[in-house]
Amino acid sequence: MAAAPRLGQSAPMARLFRRVGLLIASAVAIAASPASAHPVTVRVVSCDAGSCLLLRGHRKAAQAEVWINDRAVEATGLHSWQVRLPVAAVRDLSAPFARSLRVAVVNPTGVIERSDAVRLPVGLLGYNVELASLVIHAP
Repeated sequence: MAAAPRLGQSAPMARLFRRVGLLIASAVAIAASPASAHPVTVRVVSCDAGSCLLLRGHRKAAQAEVWINDRAVEATGLHSWQVRLPVAAVRDLSAPFARSLRVAVVNPTGVIERSDAVRLPVGLLGYNVELASLVIHAP
């Protein structure tokens, strides 16, 4: 059995363990990040209904369902999917003045593959208020 190292002799070994630990942590972080490698994107496009919201994302299985705010929506595409919703339908799915949507991909066994809070374009679900008059008083 070897004698315990003295205080000054353990520093190189500690550096080695620290480097190995950082290497393992980096590998785990890279392996755990494929879901965030393809974030869900959203933009406003023109469509037959006027303006639509186009959401795009990725899923592992082509049979996985896409849910927006806990409601299933029809997605086109296999692993790269897209959903086109009229702004009126987005209003029905969301709370008034919402700033984001919860988009989830649920695999065929019912397990959520990923769930993201997707920010909506600024003012999308706001309402226009028409003013009859505006009175400004100077001090």
